[in-house]
Amino acid sequence: MADGALFVCATPIGNLGDVSARLRQTIEEADLVYAEDTRRAGKLLRHLGVEVPVRSLFEGNEMERSQRLVDDVASGMRVALISDAGTPVISDPGAAAVRRALDRGLMVTVIPGPSAVTAALALSGFVGDRFSFEGFLPRRGKERERRLGAIGSSDCPVVLFVTPHRVGQDLADLARVCGPRRPVTVGRELTKLHEEVWAGDLQGAMAKFGPGAKGELTMVVGPSEPNESSASEWIEEARGLVAGGMSVSEAARQVAENSGVSRRLIYQSLIDGQGTS
Repeated sequence: MADGALFVCATPIGNLGDVSARLRQTIEEADLVYAEDTRRAGKLLRHLGVEVPVRSLFEGNEMERSQRLVDDVASGMRVALISDAGTPVISDPGAAAVRRALDRGLMVTVIPGPSAVTAALALSGFVGDRFSFEGFLPRRGKERERRLGAIGSSDCPVVLFVTPHRVGQDLADLARVCGPRRPVTVGRELTKLHEEVWAGDLQGAMAKFGPGAKGELTMVVGPSEPNESSASEWIEEARGLVAGGMSVSEAARQVAENSGVSRRLIYQSLIDGQGTS
């Protein structure tokens, strides 16, 4: 029986001309393809002129299908794992399958290729020796505020994915935490026919994209300036006010007015700190 293997395959993020010779060969030689979206996988396979059985592996069935995928590899199959676009696991399903395969000592390798993360960073004009990747922001709650605060105080560029129907709220919250003049580069429909790359600040991005945008967006928010007071520093100031006898609510309100940092972010951080002290 041939040795099985899992191939984690990066696929084009929009332009099918970005298919590499190695990706083509890997798909041609695969016994099975597990795909986040079988319809998109079918389009890719037709472009390649390849017929391979395709099974779905998406967020809703990831745990069950990951086990089946690993069993297929263990039985000697060559399995290609692909997502909608770019590299599986990077804000896409696939981590469970890779981890289970590694835990069982099976062969796992990667077919590198297109990435919206590195494409956007390359187009951003920001220094790329250090950056962070946030993926999609949480929709609501204190985890969203925590991550927004981290972006606000980041000393390196931050790459985010943004969906068209959430771009207005995401930009408004980023401007609130980072300040409206924080530089940002927005890539829309990267590598596709209607690709657009826009550079400016968060205030300008709100005016351009806030009312709505067509297609997926990848944003790179510039780093905070060395002399900017970060959200964490303002939170520490609020903690000092509370330690001096001011109520949590009043401290959050006062510091928010002085800093422009979200009152909700400051208030939640103060409450969390009281709970762990």
